Amino acid sequence: MIEGVRVRQLRQIPDERGKIMHMLRCDAEGFSGFGEIYFSCVYPGAIKGWHLHKSMVLNLAVPHGRIKLVLYDDRDNSPTKGEIQEFFLGADNYCLVTIPPLVWNGYKGIGMEMAIVADCSSLPHDSAEVIRRDPFDGGIPYSWELKHR
Repeated sequence: MIEGVRVRQLRQIPDERGKIMHMLRCDAEGFSGFGEIYFSCVYPGAIKGWHLHKSMVLNLAVPHGRIKLVLYDDRDNSPTKGEIQEFFLGADNYCLVTIPPLVWNGYKGIGMEMAIVADCSSLPHDSAEVIRRDPFDGGIPYSWELKHR
């Protein structure tokens, strides 16, 4: 596990009317403050990445559809420098992934429908606070290709 990344299974409470899907409470372990909540929609096969936030903590959950979330740690003083971590998130693996500042992240829509990624971030969006890279530039040692293992 990349240093500082947290993963918590989230509750879903179904009944005959539908369900409730919990995400994050202000008294949850690791909650670092509220900046904004936004929803990013990604089509199957589309990639949103790479992103690195200088100060912002991300809290991601996927209530609809499925994604492959990929993290890369290139922080100089991190004990997990050079590590890559993959998560497959969606309603069938409904969890909250907390990503600390300075960890590269990106995700790819998988499955047959558009995915909705909910992010409760610790700070309001500030374009000067985020660094972006092309998902195929080669600076991060990861291939977004489908893996037939």
